[in-house]
Amino acid sequence: MRRVGVFVYFKEEDLLLKSYVAAFQKQLAVLGWSVGNNVQIDYRWTGGNPDLIRKYAAELIALKPDVILVAGGSHVGPAQQVTRTVPIVFVEVADAVGGGFIESLSHPGGNATGFTNYEYDISGKWLELLKQIAPRVTRTAFVRDATNPSGAAQFGVIQGLARSLGVEVSPVGTRDAGEVERGVREFASKPNGGLIIAPNSFALTNRELIIGLADRYKLPTIYPFVYFVSGGGLIAFGPDTVDQYRRAAGYVDRILKGEKPADLPVELSTKVTLAINLRTARALGLEVPPTLLARADEVIE
Repeated sequence: MRRVGVFVYFKEEDLLLKSYVAAFQKQLAVLGWSVGNNVQIDYRWTGGNPDLIRKYAAELIALKPDVILVAGGSHVGPAQQVTRTVPIVFVEVADAVGGGFIESLSHPGGNATGFTNYEYDISGKWLELLKQIAPRVTRTAFVRDATNPSGAAQFGVIQGLARSLGVEVSPVGTRDAGEVERGVREFASKPNGGLIIAPNSFALTNRELIIGLADRYKLPTIYPFVYFVSGGGLIAFGPDTVDQYRRAAGYVDRILKGEKPADLPVELSTKVTLAINLRTARALGLEVPPTLLARADEVIE
């Protein structure tokens, strides 16, 4: 019996987590690993709570797993603080090199490898798409985790592009719900605003709050993952996260069979999806350009 740990930023009851776990387990089964037969999986979900992140990282390592699947840069660092020997396969990480988790994408070194969400150029694409769907936007708030190095880098890319698009950009922190609500409320007190939501554990686990704030203050908003649009968000541009969990099972399989994470290159997302919610667009008084609609992979009527 081999032992696999799963350490994620989701809340236990999140249906999105269940779909990711199902994809991971299904692919493991395809590769010959049957839960309860030849592999045991131990789960820890934190809901983004910093105290639980530290506690559960230590708990999982104490169980002596053969490998750990870790979701999100906010969880890879704490896991590596506890162990530099137990193999880690990560998903949903924006900048594994900048975060100090690996030495390079092609030769990770150390005990971690996995799948990264974004190249930083995509941050500029978020701003471009927001301007296309809401041309009146001249002010944008970037909702991000100030402690996350990738958030700072993405903010820098957006700032570099903003002037050429005639947009002023300011940050809103995600330390807790109060900070987000105050920041968005203050930002919305002036006209012609829009939001860009950075991929961070708070925003992802508090999707209803974020979408609700955008709706309450009538702010055109672009999100980093398609599931925000399914939940009522306006537009999203981002990777296929389910595919990352599916592919992560392949790396877990290889490590269980003896390969080392230091020798497995970090892979980028292979598919990026553009999704648009026309119902939300109409509620905001926006007319989606036909050229943008034609490019969309998913359209919610």
